[in-house]
Amino acid sequence: MSVSLQKGQKVSLSKDNAGLSKVIVGLGWDEAKPAKRGFFAPKPQAIDCDASAILLMDGKLRANDDVVYFNNLRHKSGTVQHMGDNLTGAGDGDDEQIIVDLAAVPQQYDKIVVVVNIYQAVQRKQHFGMIQNAFIRIVDARNNTELCKYNLSEDYSNMTAMIFGEIYRHNGEWKFNAVGQATTDPGLGELVNRFI
Repeated sequence: MSVSLQKGQKVSLSKDNAGLSKVIVGLGWDEAKPAKRGFFAPKPQAIDCDASAILLMDGKLRANDDVVYFNNLRHKSGTVQHMGDNLTGAGDGDDEQIIVDLAAVPQQYDKIVVVVNIYQAVQRKQHFGMIQNAFIRIVDARNNTELCKYNLSEDYSNMTAMIFGEIYRHNGEWKFNAVGQATTDPGLGELVNRFI
């Protein structure tokens, strides 16, 4: 049974899902239909959203290699893996996926923050107001059952990055918090600096 989340809503991933050991974090988006342009106007560039996972110890980022993204597809522990970069958001379903082996995440990591940013947003003059149908969802990797989904239906014009959600450990149990905090960070580096 899938739960539709609201901003700030928390849900237990493991309480009602005995034996849950691996989850897929799926992120998706579509480009909004552009306004009619003149015949000779240049075609706008595709919007390239990049999903990343930031592994935190005591709520803080301790090392650069604790960031899993398109240039570091696998965490050094092997427990968090990015499945590849989608440059356009084209297609149905998840556009990017991050697989988290919850059962094997080293104990020192208490939180995994999932973020997304628009690649070269400032240079390309792009922002989240130019995309639609954005979502984050958590799927039980054992049977591809969707556990929860958070739709980003608000207008995020002029925002270039977002803290989508966080998977965190609480009293030996894994939980998910739908954050949905949009920012104007121009890139992943600035977004990551929020957790140092």
